[in-house]
Amino acid sequence: MRYIRNNNLNPYFNLALEEYILKNFEEDFFLIWRNPNAIIVGRHQNTYSEINLDYVETHSLPVVRRLSGGGSVYHDLGNLNFTFIMKNDQKESATFQDFTKPIIEVLHDLSVDAAFSGRNDLTIEGRKFSGNAQYHYKDRTLHHGTILFSSNMSDLSGALKHKEGKFKDKSVKSVQSRVTNISDHLKEPLSIEAFQDKIMDHIMNQYGKDHLYSLTPEDIEAVNQLVRDKYATWGWNFGKSPAYNYVTEHKFPGGLVEIHMNVSQGKIEDLQLYGDFFAKRDIQPITDALIGADHEREALHRRLEPFTFDEYFINLSKEELVTAFFS
Repeated sequence: MRYIRNNNLNPYFNLALEEYILKNFEEDFFLIWRNPNAIIVGRHQNTYSEINLDYVETHSLPVVRRLSGGGSVYHDLGNLNFTFIMKNDQKESATFQDFTKPIIEVLHDLSVDAAFSGRNDLTIEGRKFSGNAQYHYKDRTLHHGTILFSSNMSDLSGALKHKEGKFKDKSVKSVQSRVTNISDHLKEPLSIEAFQDKIMDHIMNQYGKDHLYSLTPEDIEAVNQLVRDKYATWGWNFGKSPAYNYVTEHKFPGGLVEIHMNVSQGKIEDLQLYGDFFAKRDIQPITDALIGADHEREALHRRLEPFTFDEYFINLSKEELVTAFFS
């Protein structure tokens, strides 16, 4: 077993690092790491239907899709993440419980009554503090989990609180659970850094202490290239969302704008604009121009750039129309 204490605080890098280790090494790895404020969505989720887009944009939160399935999670520096990357032939019978057992053992040592619950959660007194997910690649399994240690619960709620009823799709929906921080259950105060050390020490005592791994400059450049090509792109984080039907409306000074559209592979396939706004001329050219565009603000702005909105709408701006696609 090799161990990485990953001190990088770039969420795009940290998710890319998991894939890089999974696909470029034969050895088993354990990683422990943290992200600053960010939203991590499951591989099979519709990103727009999982996040509070207004909150995300106001707070400039990174949104990153991970390799594994499951629901969306909010990360901040009060949240600890751990990753096992194991060969199946050595751990072929491993379950979610096997991979999470060391975390429970550390908490038991701290007199915290933690338990495995359901299919992939860890709980304290019935309240969730850890969610786990897996991804399989060839003969290797990537298992990773979050640990709420001292997270800001109001930020967690605000970032993941999406508006109901606008999306109709077959994507995997996040299930909201009652959650808790480990720090609220400790008998004595403990920093997240000290808790991280306890987990690492426990894992190293179990698998052997002499294989700490430091990323080489070549490793770092390869991970950064994966960030540029995949993990920091709109195509991976939003465009990979399953096909969905989106219906919403927004009231502007110039009138009500209602959006009905179908989106597939992140691109608008069908679009209808309704409302009680006033138009000077047929708006079909504007609707046609948006067909095939990515469901993303800058992409819509680019498609609408050739149009002088005063020639089409009365008291409705280009920015207001784009806003209606995300409100």
